[in-house]
Amino acid sequence: MKIRFGYVAHALELWNATPAKTMTYSRYQKLEKKERKEQLIQITKANLEHTLRAIHYNIAHEIPLYRFSSSLVPLATHPEVNWDYIAPFKEMYKAIGKLVKKHEIRTSFHPNQFTLFTSDKPHVTANAVEDMKYHYALLEAMGLEDEAYINLHIGGAYGDKNAALERFHANLKQLPASIKERMTLENDDKTYTTSETLNVCEKENIPMMFDYHHFMANHSEEETLTSLLPRFFNTWKSSPFPPKLHVSSPKTEKEYRSHANYVDADFIKPLLSELKKLDVNVDFMVEAKEKDRALLKLVEDIAGIRGVKRVGGGTLEM
Repeated sequence: MKIRFGYVAHALELWNATPAKTMTYSRYQKLEKKERKEQLIQITKANLEHTLRAIHYNIAHEIPLYRFSSSLVPLATHPEVNWDYIAPFKEMYKAIGKLVKKHEIRTSFHPNQFTLFTSDKPHVTANAVEDMKYHYALLEAMGLEDEAYINLHIGGAYGDKNAALERFHANLKQLPASIKERMTLENDDKTYTTSETLNVCEKENIPMMFDYHHFMANHSEEETLTSLLPRFFNTWKSSPFPPKLHVSSPKTEKEYRSHANYVDADFIKPLLSELKKLDVNVDFMVEAKEKDRALLKLVEDIAGIRGVKRVGGGTLEM
């Protein structure tokens, strides 16, 4: 089996390369009308340029997965701004997509925790739909709308998990079918366990993004990797891509839910052991503070385990 690795947005080994520069609405309001547009264009251009730099870095280091920053475009969905963030950067989006496709890099987005479908407030659902449309519009501009996924958490429970789940299924109907097809759902570290997330994924025919750290922080006694992983894999049966997992490790025992700077290979060894039994190719998204540095260190650490061979900069074979 093969395991491919990726990281989130910002290649720290590159100088001054954040793809998530932004501008607050209060700052936007203080600018003159002409300056507003100029600033929006300048910031977005820099973010896209830094994204291109990260992708070239990934190619050079043979890193096959990459998560785009959701903050590529400042104030993209703010109702009082409403600006065209596609046309001015048409060629840059195309260049990103062309590079991704040429080098077969698997890409994704992960909107923030406010993009959810469990709220009983209509405006929250409306905002979630708009945010998903924004992410999908970027994928369309890049020509990646048929291959990249947009990952979400189910959302809050609001004191009644069953009622919240019913709202999720009802509210999700507001999302255009083409965008729903690009969704994945992730188990979280406090509210919705892996089995609860799987239930939703199976009902809605949505692939699941299994987060091992979240599983360790939030699972019942009945939930085991042995019982859950086959169900998780099954949610990907209609996808041409390998099942995808998130890996991280606790910052400290006291701050168990927080991500450490790097990923402790010993922490994920039980997961690796179960995956080896199932012998299925998988993709790992590393969620660690040190991003690309953490990825490369984890690959090196796991490659030191007996029976594991490094076959690329960001790829292992077990």
